[in-house]
Amino acid sequence: METTGTQPDIPILFEDNHLLVVNKPAGVLSQEDHTGRPDLLNLCKEYIKKKYDKPGNVFLGLLHRLDQPVSGVMVFAKTSKAASRISEQIRARKVKKSYLAVLDGDPPPNGVLEHHLLKDKKKNITQVVSSPRKNSKAAKLSFQTVGRNERMALVSINLETGRAHQIRVQFAEIGTPVHGDRKYGRTSDSDIALHAHKFRLEHPTLKEKQEFVASAPDTFPWNRF
Repeated sequence: METTGTQPDIPILFEDNHLLVVNKPAGVLSQEDHTGRPDLLNLCKEYIKKKYDKPGNVFLGLLHRLDQPVSGVMVFAKTSKAASRISEQIRARKVKKSYLAVLDGDPPPNGVLEHHLLKDKKKNITQVVSSPRKNSKAAKLSFQTVGRNERMALVSINLETGRAHQIRVQFAEIGTPVHGDRKYGRTSDSDIALHAHKFRLEHPTLKEKQEFVASAPDTFPWNRF
């Protein structure tokens, strides 16, 4: 995707009449907020508007979000039909999301993490609670360690649920926070090392299974593995 000025380059992974799939750069907002900084949704709308010479407002359905410091696969719907059908897949947990993360410390070779999470919306922070309580939500993920060095580990993660800050909170809870996580971790010598690696869904009109893959950044600490 061509951009100008200080706007970031947005690599396109897939595009047809119904879907636009991109590799979100770290540091870019998923959608606009009060800061007025460039956001992925509006950047992609502008891309479609220019590429297809569309007048007026461009429809683009935001189906899911990534935290601002997180990079990786994001899927947008170019039609209302696609938005409705994929949103239903997400609600039914038929969509599968896989992440890569670099962790500080020495996690087990593999495992399953299950916690109850409670989000403080005013502070925009999520915490683990010892038992279910009002407004808490169950969170579950599985992981496999795929690389190690002297002080970090690379893990592949499959999300079973999609809670706010879930991966960051759950790994911090077991003592191996995501590297570079200033909110839940203990290091800040790089951006947060969390990347949405794969997104699997059923195409909204073709009814075929599709998997979209975004390679992890070739920067520290990813390039240590």
